[in-house]
Amino acid sequence: MSFLKEIERRRTFGIISHPDAGKTTLTEKLLLFGGAIQEAGAVKNNKIKKGATSDFMEIERQRGISVSTSVLAFNYQGKKINILDTPGHKDFAEDTFRTLTAVDSVIVVIDVAKGVEEQTEKLVAVCRMRHIPIIVFINKLDREGKDAFDLMDEVEQKLGLSVTPLSFPIGMGYDFQGIYNIWEQNINLFSGDSRKNIEDTIAFSDIESPELEKIIGEKPAVKLRDELELISEVYPAFDREQYLAGNLQPVFFGSALNNFGVRELLDCFVEIAPAPRPKESETRLVKPEEQKMAGFVFKIHANMDPKHRDRLAFVKIVSGTFERNKPYLHVRQGKNLKFSSPNAFFAEKKEIVDISYPGDIVGLHDTGNFKIGDTLTEGEIMSFKGIPSFSPEHFRYINNADPLKAKQLDKGIDQLMDEGVAQLFTLEMNNRKVIGTVGALQYEVIQYRLEHEYGAKCSYETFPVHKACWVKPDDPKGEEFKEFKRIKQKFLAHDKYGQLVFLADSEFTIQMTQSKFPSVKLFFTSEFD
Repeated sequence: MSFLKEIERRRTFGIISHPDAGKTTLTEKLLLFGGAIQEAGAVKNNKIKKGATSDFMEIERQRGISVSTSVLAFNYQGKKINILDTPGHKDFAEDTFRTLTAVDSVIVVIDVAKGVEEQTEKLVAVCRMRHIPIIVFINKLDREGKDAFDLMDEVEQKLGLSVTPLSFPIGMGYDFQGIYNIWEQNINLFSGDSRKNIEDTIAFSDIESPELEKIIGEKPAVKLRDELELISEVYPAFDREQYLAGNLQPVFFGSALNNFGVRELLDCFVEIAPAPRPKESETRLVKPEEQKMAGFVFKIHANMDPKHRDRLAFVKIVSGTFERNKPYLHVRQGKNLKFSSPNAFFAEKKEIVDISYPGDIVGLHDTGNFKIGDTLTEGEIMSFKGIPSFSPEHFRYINNADPLKAKQLDKGIDQLMDEGVAQLFTLEMNNRKVIGTVGALQYEVIQYRLEHEYGAKCSYETFPVHKACWVKPDDPKGEEFKEFKRIKQKFLAHDKYGQLVFLADSEFTIQMTQSKFPSVKLFFTSEFD
């Protein structure tokens, strides 16, 4: 198959939502339709011994939440689909924001009963900022929830989207009978039994046909006709160009847990979703069809396999082909690296691949060369934009709870920080280590992983800091900067990359510092430069 055809058949997307809206369950069911797994495991159901395929960390299995992004791929209708399942929990939002730099489109999952929740708003705002095409999937229709029209209004108002339904529910909760597929003009009846044949669809080109009453009953038939008429009057017709530009968002309804409405979503998705898109680097726009390979690291995961202490750097291929055993330039380090066993992810299996195309995600075994945001090219010096590190909101001293394991603790902290789980600051005054995170739950994850993956125990002490500010003086040798360092010495630290950071104890302190030392600039994100 030609290079351009390979690009054209790839669809790389992320699934985002508030925790508990059914994101991981939807991922499972998409894999099930793709024939990539034989049975899907519900995330929270303890009766099913098989945990969800995409939740591979022990702490995720215990909590029933996803805390790290996983990558899954499968083939469907001749297309190669790469899914990035992201954590919904707000304490891990940073991981999700970074993952959004690697996707070409997203599916937003919304719980029919809860509607649009806070975390969804934040994530969709990031997608809109980057003009990422969005499809909305309204989930859990087999439960009582909000009216479909009210929900679509809420999506438009709270998320600032412009929606058009491509499927519509017949009843809801107790009365839920199925879905009318506007996109394909057919009816899919709901049996309430997810093990039953999921292909049970009745083609229905004429909604006025008296057959409809026989299938769903008189009242529901009248209601459905009224609703479909209202849809055609109120909502714009689907326009693929508008969707790809990020101006129009199709909506689907279903119940992922019951395998319902998922096939409709997937069939439409493979038809309308974008193939790999160009990506802006700091020097130019990089297009997928270029012959030379360029890609960037958007995630690092230590200990994918606890037995082997391996670290994988996840690289999104932006252009050209990535080939096994071919040397590529690691732009930041300025050296060539070869990879003898690049991994691709196929459902729950990792396999070694000889060649990968734009849109693909490749896992590279890493001995400590990579940081998030690093670029690999065939020689061109460039780096991709928009992979920031956010200012943490929680700070704690980290202490070694087992003096004999100091080495393991240092190694563990070092590797976990490379993953971007949290940020490490070393105080200038006494070299004490402070860990800063975006959310409090990360401390638990760090403690758990240090003990179980590195055999090191740690304890925490609170450290009253409001925000970390990266410091950039206009004149590093000037008197003003010297004075700033003298007065603030107790609150100065270095991040993992040696950049100077001011740990401010309040918003007021930040304002006072900025007015007293105008030539010392403070920043709330480090663009990993």
